[in-house]
Amino acid sequence: MTNFQVYRKTLGFSFIRFLVDVLSLAVMAGFAVAGFFIGNAIGKEGGGLIGAIIGFFLSLIAIFLINFFIANRVKAAQISMMTKGVTEGELPDHTIKSGFDDIKGRFGRIATFYLITRAIKAIFNQLSRVVNSIGRAVGGNVGGSVTSAINAAVETVIAYLCDCCLGWILFRKDVNPFRAGCEGCVIFFKHGKTFARNVGRIFGMGFLSLLIIGGAFFGLSYLVFVSFPQISTALIAEFYEIAATDGGVPPEFFTNPTYLVLIMSGIIALIVWTMLHSVLVKPFILVGVLRNYMAAGQEDMPKESDFAELASKSPKFRQLQSKI
Repeated sequence: MTNFQVYRKTLGFSFIRFLVDVLSLAVMAGFAVAGFFIGNAIGKEGGGLIGAIIGFFLSLIAIFLINFFIANRVKAAQISMMTKGVTEGELPDHTIKSGFDDIKGRFGRIATFYLITRAIKAIFNQLSRVVNSIGRAVGGNVGGSVTSAINAAVETVIAYLCDCCLGWILFRKDVNPFRAGCEGCVIFFKHGKTFARNVGRIFGMGFLSLLIIGGAFFGLSYLVFVSFPQISTALIAEFYEIAATDGGVPPEFFTNPTYLVLIMSGIIALIVWTMLHSVLVKPFILVGVLRNYMAAGQEDMPKESDFAELASKSPKFRQLQSKI
């Protein structure tokens, strides 16, 4: 099966994840709007905005529960079928049902994956310290910007390879999950040059999707806010009320309708792009990275000597290895 065929056969999981994200977004908006009206009903100055902020933070708790109990299972089922597609070259007709059947009763393995993810990130802290030293050598704001940019790039690549590690754990069904996790870590660090070939694809497609998806929703949001100016007018009034309690004036970008509309449109576009990129674009990129990862692991199965080498560099890995 080609990468696109695997992606197409597992796309149903992406649509389910999209619905879960829409649910999360609806919960966030619902809590914020409810908080806004409750705050206004109380009658306190700036109560609407304060209520909206409180509602937003409460919504984060609900979203966390949705992700933990629903989104994580969908993600694991999708990665399970992607792994089957790239390793066996075929997928069952009822891919979605097969994916959920494959992880049924095996959520412990998925929980193990998150322990392994932390171990992998702990090892990469060594790389981060090197990057930070480079930033400090450059000095000033430029050095800080260089450090932040490289760290962000490393974190993005790690996120893809952590998903690959979950695929390896699900692939090694008959092996102790902690051992499979250790093997996944070894593959991750032993074949870094192989996976480096995917960096251009990851960031190239990410930037392209930002331009297309983010740009489209920025324009749409801008048109909505311009068509309904009462939205920005109400927010500006809230900002003035809050500032008046301290005898001050809110910053211009919170009171100028043009600036406020641009800021709100940008925030909405970024949220929607993040959601759609994660659900629709990232899985396609992941299939290619996963294929290279699984091929590297199968061609050069991790050995005890590899475990020992990595254990000498990471206490976190030694902790994970001790659970085998």
